[in-house]
Amino acid sequence: MSEQENATSKSGSNGQGTEIATLAGGCFWGVEEILRAVPGVIDTDVGYTGGWLENPTYDDTHDSKSGHAEAIRVTFDPSVLSYEDLLEKWFFKLHDPTTLNRQGNDVGTQYRSALFPHTPEQKATAERVIERVNASGKWKQPVTTSIEPAATWYSAEAYHQDYLRKHPGGYSCHFMRD
Repeated sequence: MSEQENATSKSGSNGQGTEIATLAGGCFWGVEEILRAVPGVIDTDVGYTGGWLENPTYDDTHDSKSGHAEAIRVTFDPSVLSYEDLLEKWFFKLHDPTTLNRQGNDVGTQYRSALFPHTPEQKATAERVIERVNASGKWKQPVTTSIEPAATWYSAEAYHQDYLRKHPGGYSCHFMRD
């Protein structure tokens, strides 16, 4: 990652009228596939964040070897899509935020539900949205989504980028829920 990318990922804004959101909701393939089509989303990048190992590979993320989550970095236009709506209308509906370290058949800390806010405003918004999702009664169990400090972003290997576009019908445990 370049110094500018790292600075951008920490600030939440790239200075061009866009914001960055970093989200983890299980396997990054399905999360990317759903979010890329959301109005206001400009770009997506799948990768790893939230761990201790520098320059992790896909294999490093399994069995808690690196502490990283499979995540997606979303560049979006906040005049079209707010961070709050990204979370409430999309993120918390495309995966089950009540299963600790699991989505579907995918199990392990790399599949945790987590938010990595880049600004104090994103953190406050994440806390409010989690509170509302918990209070909504839509989930039978409490939300286990963690809010973790924004950390160094490592883009995943090229074969993971746009995976479900390259492999239509490939495995995904993500779908939109009411």
